[in-house]
Amino acid sequence: MYGFTGKILHVDLTHQTLTIEQPDEDFYRHYMGGSLFGLYYLWKHTPAGASALSPENTLTFALSAPTGLPISGQSRCTVTCKSPSSGGVADSQGGGFWPAELKFAGFDAIVIRGAASSPVYLWVHNGQAELRDASHLWGLTTLAAETRLKEELGDKKIEVAQIGPAGENLSNFAAIMNMSNRAWGRTGVGAVMGSKKLKAIVVRGNQKVTPASKEGVLALAKKGAAAFPGSDMESFGRYGTADTVMSNWGAGGLPTHNWDSGTMPQGAAQAISGERLYDELLRGAAEGKQDRLGRDTCYACIVRCKRVVEAEWQAKKLLPEYGGPEYETISTFGSYCGVSDLHAISYANQLCNEYGVDTISCGATLAWAMDCYANGILTAAEMDGIDLQFGDAEAMIAMLEKTLRREGFGDILADGSAKAADRLGKGHDLLLTIKGQELPAHMPQVKRSLGLIYAVNPFGADHQSSEHDPMYHPKLYEGKPDAPGYKRFLGQIGLEKPQPPKVLNAEKVEFALKTQYNYSAMDTVSICQFVFGPGWQLYGPQDIADLLTAATGWTFTVEDVQELGRRRLNLMRAYNAREGLTRDQDTLPKKLYRKALSGGRSDGLRIPEEEFAAGLDMYYEQAGWDVARGTPTRATLEAVGLGWVADDLALPA
Repeated sequence: MYGFTGKILHVDLTHQTLTIEQPDEDFYRHYMGGSLFGLYYLWKHTPAGASALSPENTLTFALSAPTGLPISGQSRCTVTCKSPSSGGVADSQGGGFWPAELKFAGFDAIVIRGAASSPVYLWVHNGQAELRDASHLWGLTTLAAETRLKEELGDKKIEVAQIGPAGENLSNFAAIMNMSNRAWGRTGVGAVMGSKKLKAIVVRGNQKVTPASKEGVLALAKKGAAAFPGSDMESFGRYGTADTVMSNWGAGGLPTHNWDSGTMPQGAAQAISGERLYDELLRGAAEGKQDRLGRDTCYACIVRCKRVVEAEWQAKKLLPEYGGPEYETISTFGSYCGVSDLHAISYANQLCNEYGVDTISCGATLAWAMDCYANGILTAAEMDGIDLQFGDAEAMIAMLEKTLRREGFGDILADGSAKAADRLGKGHDLLLTIKGQELPAHMPQVKRSLGLIYAVNPFGADHQSSEHDPMYHPKLYEGKPDAPGYKRFLGQIGLEKPQPPKVLNAEKVEFALKTQYNYSAMDTVSICQFVFGPGWQLYGPQDIADLLTAATGWTFTVEDVQELGRRRLNLMRAYNAREGLTRDQDTLPKKLYRKALSGGRSDGLRIPEEEFAAGLDMYYEQAGWDVARGTPTRATLEAVGLGWVADDLALPA
């Protein structure tokens, strides 16, 4: 086979055994890698009803055919397991250099079962693998552990995927980190790795990835490089995801004070903007060298969107090794909490990367606690004497430190806001969670189809599971017959009737579902959604098909790519159905229905519950699912090549 190594490493931590599987070509072609690989092994090896933190949970790291090729956006890896937050599927993507290095080390995936009796790390190098004692690493923060491993193995070029102390302490929003600043952040995958006492997976290799057509890959790489200058992606590379702070603020879609509002004072928003981050906090900014020193990249990527901060907050150094905050982090620790101190937000980001947690869930959980305090539901006495008010950066950092260490009231917050509300028996009406996972910083009050995707997404609210409504706005299409990219790219997947952002009709539901298939395919093909996509990115759906064809030698069309995404989505929903998650969990937080936003362009907006329910019915019908239960039917599973799943579930014909 081309593109793949043809080898999957299986690790049994309970029995300390390692074996190599070499699946046939049909398996690779049907499941392709990434998320679909992980879902397959999760279904096959994790018994129904197993606890997420039990040895029975299967944890998979999976790549795909493009991984390691010399083209932007290919160094991605999906981590899959059962989620401790929802009890359903956990699915998280991460980038950097670790994914490409795993391919160079000789494997397409690592499948981990069981649990070690004491801390271990996995050392994978040039087709070989071994388990080693990690007792001396347990308790270390991420940078300290990575430094120790590089010294121990005598190689500064190793790549390390690891958990920090939060994963060791089984925090529900613990992440798996690599480079000490790239995260498999969502769905609690770090807690699962911690439950297995697996501190790290270290990879190193020099095996080459051989595509079927080097010329085809090179042509696509040149195409992206030629399109980059002057494009939206060039600005994205300069300012990173933080570039969207002011655009979301302008639309009334910057979540503020735990989503009481979609806006904060203009000066406060500007103080936490991507432009301010670029001008003042990025490494080299004082000398005007931030483009060279303050931007990092993933393997072989031209975009270089990763922030690298070097500054101080209250005499505490912000180290460049911990990267810098993205839009979601700036929002959750900034506007969610009413904080406009970008240095404090960057320090919060550093602490999260140091301890290994998801910044979205962590920051949003603190905002929920602030909301509870503001409404008299929680008192300072209950929160270890911390006066946790909106806008108080010092109080936010103090509670964050307690949360990361599971100290005092922080022990309650460390499992996320939903479980904190259950444990305390109060604060439920202020929650902003779906399937146990806190909402990211894009507001469905101003992006209607996004709210639908938040609700139906199998692993909880996620902003990278579909294209956002503004990319399908009629104003962007008027008088523009040839370009722009979003019109051309969305047209490739049959979307040619743009709708306003605040509409949720049948066409908008189709937009949500078809772009969800496209994003789902990208998580299976293991490519970056900021480089490939159906909207404003460098490459579109046809380019994904062309890349797969060049990498594997198998012929792919846009329809084939969409089918991969549809297959993944249906397998996810079938897995959730097996674990007891149905339509009842596909809902939005009560606060979004009941409380209208205050201030700015979104003043007075809320989600009409009747509109949402009608949109949900349309979504299930278009997906070919049982409308009453929100689960795939046998006919749909068979249509996407998952008849064996329908048999396992004993679905009627």
